[in-house]
Amino acid sequence: MLNQKKYTISIILLFLAVVLAGLFNISLGSVNIPIVEVASSLLGLDVEKDTWRYIILNYRLPKAITAIITGSGLAVSGLLMQTLFRNPLAGPYVLGLSSGASLGVAIIFMGASIFGASFAAILLSKWSLVIASSIGSLLVLFAVILASIRLRDTMAILIIGLMFASLTAAIVSVLAYFSPASQLQQYVFWSYGSLGDLSWEEVLILGLFWFLGILISIGSIKNLNSLLLGEQYARSLGTNIRKNRLAIIIATSLLAGSITAFAGPIAFVGLAVPHLIRQIIPSSNHITLFPAVIFGGAILMLICDIIAQLPGSEFSLPINAITSLIGAPVVIWLLVRKRKFNF
Repeated sequence: MLNQKKYTISIILLFLAVVLAGLFNISLGSVNIPIVEVASSLLGLDVEKDTWRYIILNYRLPKAITAIITGSGLAVSGLLMQTLFRNPLAGPYVLGLSSGASLGVAIIFMGASIFGASFAAILLSKWSLVIASSIGSLLVLFAVILASIRLRDTMAILIIGLMFASLTAAIVSVLAYFSPASQLQQYVFWSYGSLGDLSWEEVLILGLFWFLGILISIGSIKNLNSLLLGEQYARSLGTNIRKNRLAIIIATSLLAGSITAFAGPIAFVGLAVPHLIRQIIPSSNHITLFPAVIFGGAILMLICDIIAQLPGSEFSLPINAITSLIGAPVVIWLLVRKRKFNF
């Protein structure tokens, strides 16, 4: 009873931290807006300056929602992959989805000039990049799904995912070697990741993929606990390993693939957040961990975005770099402080 009370308090505190981090994220930037005015704008009340309302509703709110979707989606994907492969180093991109998306974008950036200047301008539009990234992820996904149907060994699927990642990375390297500096620079900027370039329409589409991924993940929660004890034990409990494995792969693909397509490849969050949450809530029960991981991922991404946009400055740092620069020392400190690795 006491543990349940502690868990409930922890979830409430994490939710309040998401709200607080979201308000700070929206208020800070090149133009600082008081938190009270941010709250008034979100509630539909009068705001001191109309320009503040315009900035909040058209630029900062979509970016904050994107950060929440991105952080929570990658964190859940990391939790699913770490449980499926029973490997604490597994992350949302371990199946090669990010590499497939990167290959699709690399072909657009570094191969568009082959088709001529006018056609290249069409190919380099925002939606073309999203579609190319999605196709790249889907091709890798189909290959991994075929492997998951034919193979009984889950670790073999992990190896196949890593091989696909290496293969696509090699193709990207070849394209980069023969590409001019300007095209290579465009691809590098995309690889930095970005949360602030999405319109409300794009945020809605990303949110739909996030919802579907989370829904499938929730349906798999019951069997995740049994997988921690091994596939043989899970089968003895009546778990359909292949069906459950397929559902986890599809959920991860929907979450990680769509996030990569819209926001670029964002590292570290999916790997680190499940471990961070296990240090805060020492439990292996996924019913307990799941909502905490969602909130934890959202908090980390919002905080990293606040740091990346350099409050009070017109410049912003690459979000992909900030997630590792800020998150890695925190994980190291927690593990050293706890002196115990929970998994």
